[in-house]
Amino acid sequence: MNGSRPTLRELGISIGTLPTGRYNGITDVPGVLVGHSTIIEGEGPLVPGIGPVRTGVTAIKPHPGNLFQSKVPGAVYVINGFGKATGIAQVQELGVIETPIVLTNTLSVGQAWDALCEYMLEQNPDIGVTTGTVNPLVLECNDGYLNDIRGRHVKPHHVFEALNGASSGPVAQGNVGGGTGMSCFGFKGGIGTASRCVELGENQWIVGVLVMSNFGSMKELRISGVPVGLELERRLGTQAKAPPGSIVIVLGTDAPVCHRQLMRIAKRCQGGLARVGSTFQNGSGDFVVAFSTANQVSHKDPSPFVEGKWLRDDSRELGRLFVAAVEATEEAILNSLFAAETMVGRDGNTRMGLPADMVLDILKSWKP
Repeated sequence: MNGSRPTLRELGISIGTLPTGRYNGITDVPGVLVGHSTIIEGEGPLVPGIGPVRTGVTAIKPHPGNLFQSKVPGAVYVINGFGKATGIAQVQELGVIETPIVLTNTLSVGQAWDALCEYMLEQNPDIGVTTGTVNPLVLECNDGYLNDIRGRHVKPHHVFEALNGASSGPVAQGNVGGGTGMSCFGFKGGIGTASRCVELGENQWIVGVLVMSNFGSMKELRISGVPVGLELERRLGTQAKAPPGSIVIVLGTDAPVCHRQLMRIAKRCQGGLARVGSTFQNGSGDFVVAFSTANQVSHKDPSPFVEGKWLRDDSRELGRLFVAAVEATEEAILNSLFAAETMVGRDGNTRMGLPADMVLDILKSWKP
């Protein structure tokens, strides 16, 4: 679901060896929902606080129910901590996620946190009265090259739009939601997603990944191991300047894994990130949020014990989930590039959409 831009696989490029899910997206994990709110307003010179605006919000719901009352096992892996995320410390400490996951731009984290908090309070009148408080999970990337980021144009109704509009099925990618103003490898980046099926014997699970990509310089881009970026620089006669940037990776699965094992799976996403050319620079904020929809944790369960069944760490099944995390991350990032269209932002700053025909020609003619 990418407008007029063909997907990676529609262009005949396959990544990895595992099969994809039906939609090749994080929504292939049963129950997972994704919603966007896209804000595009104005053009021309930057007037801080006024525009032009190229930003938005993306919301991921691990299941359609009340996440505070039915929490999911979760983990956060920080590849490089140059970021302004909220809520990650409690997830790392307790191993559960109790709100939807919201992605937006760096200076709109506060507004997104406030709106997500309000959303959870409306759903749960007991929060702060007869039970504890809530831990809104918000992550960000800097879209200031195209967007009037100082204007903090993300408002509560945008966050509510993404949350209330979250749905299953195909996921819109590219210049949508939180990815609206993002850049990747010197081209237009944004939202991308992919999934992998893990089948062993009678067991079948899905690993889905959604990314908000905003990192890398053109020369670093690699596709299927081919140094495409170097050749793109030569053919285009340009060296697009780009700051170190950031990426947020959200991984979901229905496999029965505990929060410690989710951390192990989340770490493998770094492998997919490296495959496309990331070198995790100093100013890059690279975060992975992982959750499992199995073994949900009831907020009101009076038992002092947690019941559940998890995969063995030395099982073939867990090993296959590691493979799925690498492959789905790699493809989700590339999908964010192939789906994104050229965008002109503030001060005429422009990020060109990845020239797919040129990329295909490079891949076909590549000789190591």
